[in-house]
Amino acid sequence: MKQLIAVALACLTLLGAVRAADRKPNFLFIYTDDQRWDAMGVVQREQAERGRFPWFKSPNMDRLAAGGVRFRNAFATLSLCAPSRAAFLTGQYNHLNGVIDNHTPFPTNSVTHATLLRAAGYRTAYIGKWHMGNQRGQRPGFDYSASFVGQGRYNDCPVEINGLSTPTKGWIDDVTTAFAIDWMKQNRDHAFSMVVGFKSPHTPRGGLNLPERLRNLYAGETSRPVPNSDARAIFHGPAPAGGIKPHPLAANSVHLDYLRHIAGADENLGKLLDTLDELGLAEDTVVVYSSDNGYYLGEHGLGDKRSIYEESLRIPMLVRYPRLFGKGKVVDELVLNIDLAPTLLDLAGVPVPHEMQGGSWKPLLAGQKSAHWRQSFLAEYFYENGGGDTPTLVGVRTTHAKLVTYTGHPEWTEIFDLTVDPYELKNLAADPAATAKLGSELEAQVKAVNYAVPPNADKPDPPQAKAEK
Repeated sequence: MKQLIAVALACLTLLGAVRAADRKPNFLFIYTDDQRWDAMGVVQREQAERGRFPWFKSPNMDRLAAGGVRFRNAFATLSLCAPSRAAFLTGQYNHLNGVIDNHTPFPTNSVTHATLLRAAGYRTAYIGKWHMGNQRGQRPGFDYSASFVGQGRYNDCPVEINGLSTPTKGWIDDVTTAFAIDWMKQNRDHAFSMVVGFKSPHTPRGGLNLPERLRNLYAGETSRPVPNSDARAIFHGPAPAGGIKPHPLAANSVHLDYLRHIAGADENLGKLLDTLDELGLAEDTVVVYSSDNGYYLGEHGLGDKRSIYEESLRIPMLVRYPRLFGKGKVVDELVLNIDLAPTLLDLAGVPVPHEMQGGSWKPLLAGQKSAHWRQSFLAEYFYENGGGDTPTLVGVRTTHAKLVTYTGHPEWTEIFDLTVDPYELKNLAADPAATAKLGSELEAQVKAVNYAVPPNADKPDPPQAKAEK
């Protein structure tokens, strides 16, 4: 009898293991707004003397990196909030998915990882910042949404629950996290895919826009200077006779408030990870952490993002899935925001549509080296009325170099050898060999992704119109 019981228990254990292995993974994609790739404690430690914020701590991002895979070369294909968010959803470049600026709502008939996962039986949710213009209503493609309109506000922000405006109390990223935890608890017994968008560290920052617990964090700390703070974006022309004044975002006080907001996002990331542990879902959940774009803190005399110097183009990217992938791994291949949707679908066993232009990270996460993985990618930006003076541009970024071209301004062409010039200080556009090689690569990428400036792209005002304003 004891032998029969032992055999039965062994069979049940084996059956449970087989079912667990066959179980579709859950997905939890968390992203911030305007977080630089290096605004993580693990990256600052890795950079050592080059780290700009060596005192910055992000224990939960570091925890995610230690338990999974950190991509050291992750990028947005268009470094701007709404376009990058649309790229994450659709797996497509923005010149094709229709969202090329911050004032275009997301097309409700778009094919996304959410629509395809929902069709495959997943329960789907979008919680937090959406930011596709001032788009209202339930977020397209998701069964459930608890999201605010446009930029919302940091405190007591109204949240639309499935399109119905509802008052809330507290710091919005705390509120978003509470909604996300409640939804996970309600759907713990079903395969789910949830996107969580934090407002931090987007402006307006500091002061009362921070919860009291974060307002004095890092008091007395000072960020390190970087060589390209005295550089000047090429589309801003030569330096004035009096020299270049530091950009307001180069101020140390700005850096402290910026990183305080990211510390708040890190706290809430920790709450989400803790909830997965408490619900027994950590082994079966793919967690991805990223940001919609990078951010300038005075480099090249710039603030905000939009152009494609490294500080703007690069984004954090962490992935954890304990059931299949190792711990504490780093991957140096070039990965993009358009890769998220194909990756989630691939891990769920859902066919990836041909229209999606990204690639699945599954082989990279498994530690497989692929000779077919991208060695370069196209980056784009389309001038936006009211969005500053960054001109329309298209460029190619390889594993070690970059070419940037500006529409209508061949004299602004930039080429950088990133291996020896990571701060992009020496323009090699006058070098015929470099121009020819990278020019050919750009042409190949333009063709590969069907690049064209969309007809609805904004046009900059002519000089005389600017003078009249």
